[in-house]
Amino acid sequence: MSRREVYLASYPLVPYGEALNLQRRVVSAKIERGFPDTLILLEHPPVITLGRRAREENIRASQEVLQAEGIEVFHVERGGDVTYHGPGQLVGYPVFSLKHYGKDIPGFVFSIEEALIRLCHDLGIPALRRSLNRGVWVGNKKIASVGLAIRRWISFHGFAFNQAPNMAHFKLINPCGLSAVEMTSAEEILGEAIDSGLLRRQVCRHFEDVFQVSFVEVDLGDELDTRPVREGLEGEPTPFW
Repeated sequence: MSRREVYLASYPLVPYGEALNLQRRVVSAKIERGFPDTLILLEHPPVITLGRRAREENIRASQEVLQAEGIEVFHVERGGDVTYHGPGQLVGYPVFSLKHYGKDIPGFVFSIEEALIRLCHDLGIPALRRSLNRGVWVGNKKIASVGLAIRRWISFHGFAFNQAPNMAHFKLINPCGLSAVEMTSAEEILGEAIDSGLLRRQVCRHFEDVFQVSFVEVDLGDELDTRPVREGLEGEPTPFW
């Protein structure tokens, strides 16, 4: 049986605001004209994002410290609390129609976690999931976070896998709003560098297998029209994790 084709858009370092607008454009294009499911892979300059349930006090650093570190702050529509993104962290935004997956949101999150767990096992990292705290864990430390928003059964936002980010920046927040959570990274666990290109290829392979799709690499700038994203797409998104 042939697999359903899904767009893959892979970029290097993209400012968070630009990536957020790109996601929203894809969501809009899917709603308006059935644009294909799309996985966006990239990294971000240092940024802290707060989901719809986030509390400001989970940012532990002052504005002065954040400015000195060059860290932007965004309030976004995804689920979850406070998250940090930065160089050395692979971020993925699956803008997928959940109609292909039985409109099963917990199952969709489980599948994202499964792809990342398989990636960890490729690297020799004994990762697992926790039913009460979503994401991917190595012992008591978290190596990947998952947070989604759903609009008209279309997912956006997504996951962040710690390859080799600045781990000191995680000390500036209570990750996921949990003061006891300690973050880790693949290179911290393995004690050696990991090839970023290889990591992306492995993530794609596992997404293809778990979601039973076949990626077609595209440049979204060529695929999307030049019409700006509409402000306030109809219906508020539902946040998850």
